Amino acid sequence: MKILKSQTKLCLSCMEEHEVQEVLILEENIFNNKTVHYNAIYEYCSKADEYTQSEEMIRKNDVAFKDAYKKQMNLLTSDEIIEIRNIYGVSQKDFAIILGWGLATITRYENYQVQDTAHDDILRKIKEDPKWFLQLLERSRDNLSLKAYQKYSKGVNALIKSKKNEFLKEVIEMQYIDINGNEELTGGTILNLDKVVEIVNVFSLKVQNLFKVKLMKYLWYSDFLNYKRTGRSITGLAYKALPMGAVPEAHEMIIALEGIHFNEVLINGNTAYKFEYVPGLDTKYLSEEELEVISDVIRQFGDMNTKDMIDVMHKEAAYKETEANEYILYKYANQLSIN
Repeated sequence: MKILKSQTKLCLSCMEEHEVQEVLILEENIFNNKTVHYNAIYEYCSKADEYTQSEEMIRKNDVAFKDAYKKQMNLLTSDEIIEIRNIYGVSQKDFAIILGWGLATITRYENYQVQDTAHDDILRKIKEDPKWFLQLLERSRDNLSLKAYQKYSKGVNALIKSKKNEFLKEVIEMQYIDINGNEELTGGTILNLDKVVEIVNVFSLKVQNLFKVKLMKYLWYSDFLNYKRTGRSITGLAYKALPMGAVPEAHEMIIALEGIHFNEVLINGNTAYKFEYVPGLDTKYLSEEELEVISDVIRQFGDMNTKDMIDVMHKEAAYKETEANEYILYKYANQLSIN
């Protein structure tokens, strides 16, 4: 028995006013021929040495009993089902409409009833696949109010976008799995994509006409200059020596991350990516010292066009000493042309 709290009140056991303890007791019960152990809440009267339950305690204990069984059978618990609704911001009534179930079904599953495996599989799929929830939402559109439909649609589309970003991050991190934190290749820093997004946004704000090739050079100089000063890179990016200079591993996916924005523009008949500042994106991951390094890089190269910056990059010892398409080692940071 674990005492949760004590308070002076009318005791339902002896009908006298005294200190009554609210306690937690490990119970054992049978459900569907399965022995289930769960924690139940009671009020304990020390005078009568008796345990009682209020109506609310009876309800909570029943939910705890059924949830313990659900966990034992690998089914979603009541709280997990409620969490799915909360993810999409959907009411019980509208969730039932979207699923094509009766309202009472959702209410029971969120309280005391154990769902069957078919319904459990549907709920799990909705939790894991926002696109499928969107399909169900579109199917039930005419049965929802316009306000509710618009609210749910906006929420699920934002969730799909965030899921896409999470997946993209995972793919990028997989490309770094064998070199993450490697001092020679990543500057001794674990890849930090949040910092990557922030540093790109800082460059997009402070550098005019920031195109992709130039951005790649800004990233390289910032990481290598920070390594030269502190012995660590800022982002943990690994760079390869390509024809136009240093380019980070997985750069095509990196520029697709949420928080990085660019417009496609035509220059001499060719498509180019022009990066734009994303308002409201704070620099909460970059330190003051790192921001100072970034500012120094901008001051050094801010007036250069892309061609001039490529020429400067090609003269760096780090680039000249590295074979084409090979990683540029951070040890060359000590020979960087800027301090």
